[in-house]
Amino acid sequence: MSVAEPRRIVLFRHAKADWPQVTDHERPLADRGRMDAAEAGRRLVDTGLSVDLALCSTAVRTRETWKLAVQEFPQRPKTVYEERIYEASPGELIAVLNETPDDIRTLLMVGHNPGIQGLAEVLAGTGEGDARERMTRRGFPAAAFAVLSFGGPWKSLEPGVGTLSDYWAPAE
Repeated sequence: MSVAEPRRIVLFRHAKADWPQVTDHERPLADRGRMDAAEAGRRLVDTGLSVDLALCSTAVRTRETWKLAVQEFPQRPKTVYEERIYEASPGELIAVLNETPDDIRTLLMVGHNPGIQGLAEVLAGTGEGDARERMTRRGFPAAAFAVLSFGGPWKSLEPGVGTLSDYWAPAE
């Protein structure tokens, strides 16, 4: 694959979590979160993207979100559970993405706010259609995802180089 071909990043916030008496890292999904995760998976399939690699936070709610969403995929992509995604800033998330091998064309990251929303905002130098307006209006609620594209190798990913091509959030 040529590094000139566009790369895509799907930034996916975990679905709605419950608040039992456990540490934040161990919080599971709420019933609504389980439904929204599956719906997000169907919507991701509807984008027509073929995900080559998924990076998922090690938190229980992100792992559960990914497990439910990926069941909707025709083919399960390779998944890596990455501790550095939990509580990461946009800059820390970019550093993780910069390590992606150049044979990966489409990467999906399952993470948390405010990092995932902040990353979508700083990467999106431009937007297609009304995706940016919808993301600005709705924010990045639980189970939302944004699709961005950029050119060049992963190590060149930096603020402003992406184009926001799609955005979806579950109905409130």
